[in-house]
Amino acid sequence: MEEEEEAEPTIGNESLIDLVFSWSIKDVLNKDLYKDKVEQIPTTFPSTSSYMKSFIFPLIEETHADLCSSMASVSVARTCEILSVESSKDYQPPKDLFYNFEVDKNNGGTYEPETGDLIAVTDVRPKCIDDLRRPPNFYHIASIQRVKAEKDCLKLRILASMPIVLEHDMLKNALFAVFLVNMTTYSRIWKALNSDLDSRNVNIIEKLLRPDSSAGDDCSLCSMKEKYSFVGSNLHAVIRSFGLNNSQEEAVLKCIAMKGCYHENTVKLIWGPPGTGKTKTIGVLLFALLGMKCRTLTCAPTNRAVLEVTVRLLRLVMESVEYGIYGLGDIVLFGNVKRMKIDDHEDLFNVFLDYRAKILAKCFAPLTGWRHCLRFMISFLEDPEYKYHLYLCDENEEDESSDDDEEEGEKGTLMKGMLKCNGHKKELYAQSLKNEKNNRIWRSVIAQALKENKEKRKWNEESLQKENHSHYGKTNQGNFLLKNKRRLNFREFVKNKFKSIRKQMKDFVINLCTHLPTYFISLEIVENMIRALNCLEYLGILLCSVMVSGEEIINKTEDGGEGVGGISEISLSKNKCLQILRSLPEEFFPPDIYGEHSIKKFCLDNAHVLFCTASSSVKLHMKGITPVELLIIDEAAQLKECESTIPLQLRGLRHTVLVGDEQQLPALVKSKISEKAEFGRSSFERLVLLRHRKHLLNVQYRMHPSISLFPNREFYNKQILDGPNVKEKCYKRSFLQGDLYGSYSFIDIAFGNEEVSDGPDGHNSLRNMVEVAVVSEIVARLFKESVALKQRVSIGVISPYNAQVIAIQEKLGTTYSTDAESDFFVSVRSVDGFQGGEEDVIIISTVRNNGNGAIGFLSNRQRVNVALTRARYCLWIVGNGSTLRNSGSVWKKLIIDAKARGCFHNADEDRNLALVIIAALVDVDQLDIRLYIDSLLFRGARWKVCFDDSFWKSMEKIKNIEIRKEVLCLLTKLSSGWHQPHKEGSPISLDGISTQLLEYYRVNELLNLVWTIDILKENSNCIQVLKVWDILALSDIPKLAKNLDNYFESYTVDVMNLCKFKLVEGNFTVPMTWTVVPETDPLEFLSSQFSGLSLKDRF
Repeated sequence: MEEEEEAEPTIGNESLIDLVFSWSIKDVLNKDLYKDKVEQIPTTFPSTSSYMKSFIFPLIEETHADLCSSMASVSVARTCEILSVESSKDYQPPKDLFYNFEVDKNNGGTYEPETGDLIAVTDVRPKCIDDLRRPPNFYHIASIQRVKAEKDCLKLRILASMPIVLEHDMLKNALFAVFLVNMTTYSRIWKALNSDLDSRNVNIIEKLLRPDSSAGDDCSLCSMKEKYSFVGSNLHAVIRSFGLNNSQEEAVLKCIAMKGCYHENTVKLIWGPPGTGKTKTIGVLLFALLGMKCRTLTCAPTNRAVLEVTVRLLRLVMESVEYGIYGLGDIVLFGNVKRMKIDDHEDLFNVFLDYRAKILAKCFAPLTGWRHCLRFMISFLEDPEYKYHLYLCDENEEDESSDDDEEEGEKGTLMKGMLKCNGHKKELYAQSLKNEKNNRIWRSVIAQALKENKEKRKWNEESLQKENHSHYGKTNQGNFLLKNKRRLNFREFVKNKFKSIRKQMKDFVINLCTHLPTYFISLEIVENMIRALNCLEYLGILLCSVMVSGEEIINKTEDGGEGVGGISEISLSKNKCLQILRSLPEEFFPPDIYGEHSIKKFCLDNAHVLFCTASSSVKLHMKGITPVELLIIDEAAQLKECESTIPLQLRGLRHTVLVGDEQQLPALVKSKISEKAEFGRSSFERLVLLRHRKHLLNVQYRMHPSISLFPNREFYNKQILDGPNVKEKCYKRSFLQGDLYGSYSFIDIAFGNEEVSDGPDGHNSLRNMVEVAVVSEIVARLFKESVALKQRVSIGVISPYNAQVIAIQEKLGTTYSTDAESDFFVSVRSVDGFQGGEEDVIIISTVRNNGNGAIGFLSNRQRVNVALTRARYCLWIVGNGSTLRNSGSVWKKLIIDAKARGCFHNADEDRNLALVIIAALVDVDQLDIRLYIDSLLFRGARWKVCFDDSFWKSMEKIKNIEIRKEVLCLLTKLSSGWHQPHKEGSPISLDGISTQLLEYYRVNELLNLVWTIDILKENSNCIQVLKVWDILALSDIPKLAKNLDNYFESYTVDVMNLCKFKLVEGNFTVPMTWTVVPETDPLEFLSSQFSGLSLKDRF
């Protein structure tokens, strides 16, 4: 598919691309290139011109920073090989340096070019930026103006910054296109900021400039009574039927009333904190506006947000008995098909512009479309004998398939209900006429047909592969075989041809009713089309069920006279079909509308509700497009103000509704200079700063009250109420046992360090591998419980650092599904990536662990708010409480609050987590692990455990985390006094003094934990302790035993006996303690103590 080219915006005589082309590599890498030119963007402006100009240099700096970042990480940039280069017919130096490139689609490259991409054309795959400028290498910056996909290659039209030398020797070497940045959005913003203000609609923008705190109040000329009378009682009832709360309903009614105001332009703010149903509110508002046929554009900063609100409206429309699918033609979603990932959203196919254009192009194809199908069906029913005669004369015409199973499958949903009648044909026909007005049956037919349409997308691709073999035909039970095939008899021909045409007509009817704007296809026409489908389907059943001759089929009785049995039934049905078919229109809009491009413009021009990103709304600035009356911007607080100027200047725009929450994350800004200048600030946030009135949605339906408590108090001044659903007992769900895993808890990880790691884009980020291990363990246990209880659970893992996100994703691997439709799925994303999302359980990994309380951008209040408000039932925060408390940020308040509420827990309260933490500490080679292993692993243990250095070296060599956990678990059991039952015989032969004390317990099939009982003096006591020596294979234990002989040679017999002494309590062995008398030799004292003891092997 060919991507459309957009004119490059200019300022004066210079476009943004020209400016970028003027930068050398040195300029690009100079982070201070525009530092002195970027000024603080004010909150108020004296004029529209000054407003627009205030964004120019911050935009240039942001573009520069993005390119600088890409250049710095060029070693990991996506690349593809260029097959050929030639000058374009538009090539006119020195400025219009247009070239045509060919790129192999199947060359294994990592990059598929898109329109708007800025690329480096070079003869080397760069491993660093110096490779681009190191002789004899060369590179040129180029902009991709157009991409056209062909069978085996992509054809690109590019604009180069410098002439490309097309010498024969140079073209012998491979050329590469290295992706840098996509300039589309930057260029569109540039165009909006530098447009001719006299030719644009700036009424809304001028309204945004008013610093008056009364802005946003109702129009002084429109009384409240007039406004609500405009809404109308019927529409008001429809709105109330959706079950909105008071704040949501009031927001919808005010926006609809605003639509009726023609005295002034209006900007309304709807404040939608997390979980307050802003998407539902927008969906109901759009549903009402759709019914009012108000031409409305809904945009958002991201494709994801656009898709979410589109799905919400479609759900309301499809559930509406009044609409069914008729009216979807008034809704259009448009944008980049790849970035929107439309192929993953089949429910949006029927409103997506590209798909709609393809469908309508087929419907209006002159030789194969609706008109041809309608005429053919009429002529076929009028004179089937003549059609049969043409069939016999045409040797090249292939017969229609007549598979009985397929015939049964063709009996649509409408007839399924009819076939349940008593079998009398007249009753059957009467029932069909009655049911044709039944909305439920109608919608079932629609759903079935739409499903078939979606399946055709794949079928069409497969059919292309079979096309070369189609001339061999289909045997069809021996009816025909190429030139020697048996020709169908008249009855077979009529039956098969009728079925084929009827199916085509059904597809056309469904597609026309779905995709045509209601202005061009009335409800009366739709009803007639459905009536025609009913009659045709009934006629098809009669043809299949009645044994008739050729003469009986062509019976042209039109006076309704009585025939014989089912023959008169067929005649009556045929005449009824002809009557309805002749009433249907052949054309629906002017015949000069043909081709996908023209149809796209037609759809955009006639839709009532449109959806796209703010950037893509530039398409509605095309000349001749029907003006937009109302603009709704969802996630408005996340949209840069300069980007919002693209839709705000649309012709005819009178009113704007901004829906968002300035307490959540703003737009992402890559340049620190531009960020400091408030380049990422939204119109929503600026108006809030100017005390513009905003309507609060004040009931949250997402979070358990224990989760919403802190963010509501900290970020929303206790203005948000908990919905009745989250207060119910069933909303308190327990996914894991233990206090750590309540609805809300902070799990303190006192151990582990943050570390710097390279991100996927070559930039540094932070990670904490101990937290990675803890999160992985919690997810594993959730999965185990989910499977055991057959409980559906969705898990979200959030971290502010990309390196941590990657580390967790790698740790989890492919063990768990990432499909939201599965019974257990896990989504791991950054805080920014989770904005707008929600899951049953959210686990936050905060990463930071240091002594000075440094937490960087983790202290950002908006980022914290987003992270804390994604969970429905359980929110578990994993982090180092000391670091976060010492930060002095909002995290300090959170830690204090968690402790006060009894929600602060040490991770080692959970024995499994303690094992995981120890194993992770060994993995990261944290040497001070030995200082606090007692507190982690042996808290409350009966035995003191000592380790030889060889044990830790062996632990470091074990890379499998599960084996490490087995070792630690075994140590925990030993420290409690557990011992394996004594077994006769030994798989290995040992001798020497150490064999009297040496024990080895199996860890797994290969490894064994080797330990002894030893005597340790502490203060004035001598106590028995466990001494762990190593983790070894059986074959290596004799060697260790020989080394230990030297260690135990210094022990007297009495001391050896004390080491062997066992005090048993129940099933456990407990250590003995002896008090040493002062000024007495410990060994002599122990000998005297030993003489009074009775040694028995209690095992």
